[in-house]
Amino acid sequence: MTYSILFVCMGNICRSPTADGVFGHLVKAHGLAQAVRVDSAGTHNYHPGSAPDERSQATAAKRGYDLSALRARQINPTDFESFDLILAMDWDNLALLQEACPPAHQHKLRRLTEFCQQLSSPVVPDPYYGGARGFEEVLDLVQDACGGLLLYVRQQLSAAAP
Repeated sequence: MTYSILFVCMGNICRSPTADGVFGHLVKAHGLAQAVRVDSAGTHNYHPGSAPDERSQATAAKRGYDLSALRARQINPTDFESFDLILAMDWDNLALLQEACPPAHQHKLRRLTEFCQQLSSPVVPDPYYGGARGFEEVLDLVQDACGGLLLYVRQQLSAAAP
């Protein structure tokens, strides 16, 4: 079984690629690369094919995450069927996903911060128009949530094992 997760923000250049990179790193570090597929997308097609924001890349690199290979894309209708879990970064992203998602796949839509273990925030705030501290806050939230998400995914994989 492969379990697949899609991280979604607005433009797919700050928050969702950060989550993609952090969770992908965790998946590899825990020997789950063959069992877990990770990707990211945006609700808007603002930056198709672009690398993550340089500030996101720099902040992630300081903590050992390489986001340089990731490229922005917009979510597409097949994503709702092909991913097991689709995680929005904020309420607006979640609302747009809920509007676009077929009823049969609505149960896959959640917010990433639901998986936080230490920090408490309903959303991962958009750092794009702010300063460096916003990118640090995003990474703090993403790291915390991805730790909880890893536990959740391990449970899903165990439950599905024969």
